[in-house]
Amino acid sequence: MFSPIVRGLLVAGALLACSRAHAQTNVLKIDIFQPIVNTAALSFEHKLSESSSFQLGVSITANYNEEGGSWLYGASESRKTSGFGLMPEYRFYLSEKHPAMEGFYVAPFLRYQYLSQSGQYEQFNPNTGISTTRTVDASLNAFGGGVVVGRHWIFKQRFSLDALLGPSYMISGVSSDNSDISKNDFLGFYDDINYGIRGAVTFGVAF
Repeated sequence: MFSPIVRGLLVAGALLACSRAHAQTNVLKIDIFQPIVNTAALSFEHKLSESSSFQLGVSITANYNEEGGSWLYGASESRKTSGFGLMPEYRFYLSEKHPAMEGFYVAPFLRYQYLSQSGQYEQFNPNTGISTTRTVDASLNAFGGGVVVGRHWIFKQRFSLDALLGPSYMISGVSSDNSDISKNDFLGFYDDINYGIRGAVTFGVAF
């Protein structure tokens, strides 16, 4: 039905397609928990060798609404936080049974985050019985890093599931005309604590 040349080309094409199907070198992922805080966290992982890969994560927070907190003298507040983050990491895969991008791994990472906050809060002073409405206009810059241990699965040569956990250390500072505002007023940051835990579960597509 087909000439030998056509049959040869069809076989070569089929073999090439199969080899590509089993040799994905990239994965695009999304963190499934970050939308809880109005954040989209995407990451792109690229295979470097049979035992290593590089990943770059990008997060964007849009108008996360923080209400009902308490400031000095029992204040009610309404603030919105927006910003972005960048997180490069290098992954060392530990399994000899699987090539890179599958199995257990250890990954040192760096992280930069910028957050801006705007809104207002009502401050009540019980000593005077007077409430004062104050505005919020502040920003936070943070830089640090850490290391995580994780497990990456690739299902049907196409779908990715990645879970990770590990310690982190961040140095951060707040810029604001309002002296009441501190790192405590930004989600995930604390005045006297620079250490934290990074955890994530992502779902993605390999190609």
